[in-house]
Amino acid sequence: MDKPGPMESFPRDKQGYWSPEIGPPSPLFSWPPKPVLVLKYLFGFPGYLFPWNVIFCCVAISTWLFFSPALSRCVTFQPAWIIEIFVRNLVLLSVFYGGLHYWFWSRKSQGLGYKYTSEWMEKGKQGFLWGNQLRDNIFWCCCSGVSVWTAYEVLMMWAYANELLPYINPREHPVYFILLLVFMPIIRIFHLYWVHRLLHWPPLYRRVHYLHHKNINVGPWSGIAMHPIEHLIVFSSVLIHWIVPSHPIHMLMNTQDNALPPALGHIGFKRLVLKGEQWVPGSDGFHQLHHRFFECNYGERRMPLDYWFGTYHDGSPEAHSKIFMKKKPSKT
Repeated sequence: MDKPGPMESFPRDKQGYWSPEIGPPSPLFSWPPKPVLVLKYLFGFPGYLFPWNVIFCCVAISTWLFFSPALSRCVTFQPAWIIEIFVRNLVLLSVFYGGLHYWFWSRKSQGLGYKYTSEWMEKGKQGFLWGNQLRDNIFWCCCSGVSVWTAYEVLMMWAYANELLPYINPREHPVYFILLLVFMPIIRIFHLYWVHRLLHWPPLYRRVHYLHHKNINVGPWSGIAMHPIEHLIVFSSVLIHWIVPSHPIHMLMNTQDNALPPALGHIGFKRLVLKGEQWVPGSDGFHQLHHRFFECNYGERRMPLDYWFGTYHDGSPEAHSKIFMKKKPSKT
């Protein structure tokens, strides 16, 4: 029997969905500008920086300082340093994804509290490898996801080592360095929105993106459970560093932002209760609605591209009617 959770009594529909309204997008790009709201969003809790972006910035910096091969070793492609990066990324993914899955899905530490669906992982369902959603997701994340993620980082490390990329020294340009690091997720989200729209183009959806959308009741390991071609497309946001002057820490922030936060976006819980009344934000439900209805919420709330282009679903019946008045969700 599931452990009782703090919000199990919240209303669910006949299919077991709890759909709290999400609200408007972030105020970062609002017009006219709202400086007070922007400051609260940037520095408040939960907000843009705290807690997760600060955590991921620290992970990127620590990765560069302690767990990356020296650039002098990366001038030529050698198995030793390439394997080091692969193992490092595999450990990062396994610890983050595996920890979230164990605590909130396997151990069910908060039961159905703050959970968007009343179901857990699919077992014995045709369409997943070995008839098991979790094993299927882990396979695609680790075998394809980590491999493509590593391949992009190897290419970039080689390019930095051979001075092929525009490079900045953080000591000479500290303000630019910090600003680029802080807003790297926005760059990544801009890229994600457009490639995600591309992946819903029927020929690509049927051959590639369908694999990710087998996950309707998503969990942490659904985060980058994708076709290898989709991994190549999604992680290609790192190629911006061939144009924009940057440091390898920015590159690592970019690739890790494609790899690690999707576990949170797919975790299936609005809040992650740590102890008593202590909690950190999980998924705001924005991407959960995309997996449920397919043709909405292609990006993230931090950048209002869905709001501007008419694909913003806030969970309300009004938004649902507006989006799907003329277009039914694609399930093929």
